[in-house]
Amino acid sequence: MSSPKINIKPFGVHSVLIEWPNEVSEHILEKILHFETFLKNELLTNQEWEMVPSYNSLLLINRTAQIDFQKISKDIITWYAQLGESTKPDRYLWRLPVNYDLEYGLDLEEVANKLHKTKEEIIAMHTGATYIVYGIGFLPGFMYLGGIDKELEVPRKATPRSKVIKGAVGIAGKQAGIYPQESPGGWNIIGNCSVPIFDVSKENPCFVSVGDKIEFYQISRAEHNLHKIEAEVGIYKPEKIKIDA
Repeated sequence: MSSPKINIKPFGVHSVLIEWPNEVSEHILEKILHFETFLKNELLTNQEWEMVPSYNSLLLINRTAQIDFQKISKDIITWYAQLGESTKPDRYLWRLPVNYDLEYGLDLEEVANKLHKTKEEIIAMHTGATYIVYGIGFLPGFMYLGGIDKELEVPRKATPRSKVIKGAVGIAGKQAGIYPQESPGGWNIIGNCSVPIFDVSKENPCFVSVGDKIEFYQISRAEHNLHKIEAEVGIYKPEKIKIDA
């Protein structure tokens, strides 16, 4: 499949933004991640460069020197044309547990009523999808997950909550996500994930990367409590499956 066209913009004196077509597409995301890996491994290999992929863009940041935009624009066009079959990044499917009891699923009944479904049908649709991590931001480790069932699409809440607890699993529009820490938030909360998504004490604070995939599965209150204890002492490991290229 041919490479989508790119557009290059200055993004301050230390950064440049590379944009792909403005659409939510796994093919485009794969091309972005492929190009990011190519740059890291072959061209911009020193530690001064940081790269931030998302939906349809890749931000290149030089933390030590100002960027010559005209020069790097020409370089990027040349590099992108050379992409070919260079090494692609490893990607993983993560299976994450969710407790959907109403104690945690604060908006589960409201969502079910809005969509004319039962709570069980909402849970089945949420656990039946495979989501793609299109971006990580807003909060450290907050994943923007695409791939939600069309029948599960529901608008953000008209009035955001001042406090959403850590691990809250939410849906809004065409996206799903998990709050990695306590925060204000306007997504519809339908459950709670017992796995810490972001842990600053670890070498890799967020174990999930853009381009990975997520599947949710339902657990009981007892399992949820057990997982939290196991996570606190560092022995819980989420299920991880390598995705073949």
